[in-house]
Amino acid sequence: MRQTADALLSAALELPESERAMLVSRLLETLSPDSEGLSMEDENLVEELERRASDRSGAIRWTELRD
Repeated sequence: MRQTADALLSAALELPESERAMLVSRLLETLSPDSEGLSMEDENLVEELERRASDRSGAIRWTELRD
C-alpha cells in the first residue's frame, strides 16, 4: 500500500496548484466525521487553510522540507 500512496502522491504533485487543492478537499470529504476533527465544515479549519494559502512569507517548499 505504501508504494501505491507514494505513486499517487508523486502523480498528484505534478498537478497544477488549483487541481491539488481540489484533490485535498475531495479527500478530506471522504474522512469519517471523527477523523481527528478534520472537516471542511469546520470554519476554523477553512479559515486556517485560507490564511496559509494566502500568506506565503517564510514558506518552505515541500521538497526542501521533505529532504
